[in-house]
Amino acid sequence: MGDPEIKPTSHGEPSEPAGKPLVLIPLTAEDVEREQRRRMLKWLAGGLVVILAGGIVYKRVTDPQNAREAFDAGMRLMKVTRYDQAILNFNRAVDLQPKFAEAYRMRGRAYVAQSNPDQAIRDFTRVSELQPDALALTERGFARLDKKDYANAITDADRAIALDPKLARAYNLRGTAHRSAGDLPKAVDDFTKALQLEPNLDNYFQRASTYQRLGEHPLAIVDFTKALEEDPQQPHIYFARAESRSAVGDNAGAKEDIAAGRKIDGW
Repeated sequence: MGDPEIKPTSHGEPSEPAGKPLVLIPLTAEDVEREQRRRMLKWLAGGLVVILAGGIVYKRVTDPQNAREAFDAGMRLMKVTRYDQAILNFNRAVDLQPKFAEAYRMRGRAYVAQSNPDQAIRDFTRVSELQPDALALTERGFARLDKKDYANAITDADRAIALDPKLARAYNLRGTAHRSAGDLPKAVDDFTKALQLEPNLDNYFQRASTYQRLGEHPLAIVDFTKALEEDPQQPHIYFARAESRSAVGDNAGAKEDIAAGRKIDGW
């Protein structure tokens, strides 16, 4: 059998004979250090990936879109009067976005629906702190009325009107506060202004009720009638108009109103 074939290298030198075992070259200290650096960089790269992934997850949890989803869920619950659960969702929304003014506003309204004026006042105050807001001041004023805090309710109405002179509800608030405090002429002025801006059922009814307390029954009858034109299915307005009709001697009209109110009430 002849000698094994020797193949030249690319440099023209002979290579190892074909089939001869490969000789391993021992690692040097530099090789070991290089491998350790490679492993360290790989570990650091893996750690960075974990950190970035955690950041993405955290962002998803605290993303404004999720605050909006919590808010929207709260709004749906408000529509079906599930106020406790609505409040939990608004809590979530403001936890995620502490400057989410509308979430504070709606939570305040939920507290109003639960007859919790103190919490409502805090939320409407927060809205006003976040942005100039005539409506929030007005809603806070109505919450103050529940606490019979008429002076501060009037102050809130004044501030709301200064921000938005065309906000009819602010005049309605101030009129209600003046009437509750016993200043009936000022109340009439405010309800009249509210009606000029927004001629709706409540503004007519409130002015009519004030006229009634002043003994101005003919004027009260006119406003009660206009309120019923807005919505003829309001029994309490028929009963109120019956009182003024009786006061001016229109007993037949008073009886008709009482009968109409009872019919709606199902008596």
